Amino acid sequence: MKRYLVFALVGPFVGGFLLLLTTTYQSGYWTQTNWSEVGKLFVVFFKTLQYSYLFGFLPSLMIGAVDDIVFHIKRIGPVLRMLLVGLFAFILAAITYGSRGADSGAVQWILYGLVGFVPSVISSWLVHKYVEEPQPAPASA
Repeated sequence: MKRYLVFALVGPFVGGFLLLLTTTYQSGYWTQTNWSEVGKLFVVFFKTLQYSYLFGFLPSLMIGAVDDIVFHIKRIGPVLRMLLVGLFAFILAAITYGSRGADSGAVQWILYGLVGFVPSVISSWLVHKYVEEPQPAPASA
């Protein structure tokens, strides 16, 4: 249960920020910017944080479920589990967001894929590092 809580708290926060960075980069916002414009970016992020949680809550829980399923495969270690979950989230985010806007191409697909990859790997690492995971009971003879 703690696994899902970590994914639900971390995923929308980090993913929402990365999505905001990606969309501002795609719009050309960073070509002529100064420090006051960066401050405006954080103001927009905190004003839209509620929507990041509204729309990112269920996808984060779904990625948490994938992490939980992969955790129960005994041959897969924690690092491989983080990478598999991240790859799955990368593909889903790239498919979901990659066709947005007028631009299309490898850069846009990779940037939107990272919106899914980074939060899922961070959440999976936090679960591995700080959440006590129950060990499977040995089979009785």
